[in-house]
Amino acid sequence: MVEQEQVKPLAPAAFRDEEEALSTQLNLRKRRYVQCCGCIAALSLILAVVVLVLFFTLFRIHDPKIKINSVTIQRLELINGSLRNDVNVTLLADVSVKNPNVATFKFSNSTTLIYYGGRVIGGAIHLQGQAKARRTLQRNVTVELDPEKIEAVPSFRSDLNSGAFSISSYSTISGRVKILKIVRKRVVVRLNCTTTYRISGRQFIGESCRPELDF
Repeated sequence: MVEQEQVKPLAPAAFRDEEEALSTQLNLRKRRYVQCCGCIAALSLILAVVVLVLFFTLFRIHDPKIKINSVTIQRLELINGSLRNDVNVTLLADVSVKNPNVATFKFSNSTTLIYYGGRVIGGAIHLQGQAKARRTLQRNVTVELDPEKIEAVPSFRSDLNSGAFSISSYSTISGRVKILKIVRKRVVVRLNCTTTYRISGRQFIGESCRPELDF
């Protein structure tokens, strides 16, 4: 007896169409997911590049620069080859602080010491202030010099006879630069200057300054 071959019924056409539609929808979702991930990765890369460029250019903190533009001495009076001890000698300096950064450079009280013959003959404390972004702040610094300390220097008489005094100054400014409350840098600027004062012309010549930075 020949067994009759069992014939499976074919799936309805509507069911096959539904499977194809579901498969197409899944593929479309995968494609969109891949595209979305690619866009996010590209945007993240662009953002990282922009941050790096800003960090190394715009947000990079540069060192402030101090410059002494001019120096004059007032009330330097000689009587019989000696300085008047009842009047302090006044040194006036025009100082500028250049801030090359995109943020304000705020500094606390600064100091200036005047040396002659390796000894301190005067000093001053300057009030705190700030140099605005990419601007130069100019200030007049006044230092009172003690005549007795000047005359106490062993080389005073010989310098007086030669008509010239070699004077040096040491200034310190301590401050901070802060950009968007993210990038901060503490800067201490020190400036050593040496110059010669001519008594006959009442002027300084041959000024030489050497800045020092400390972070």
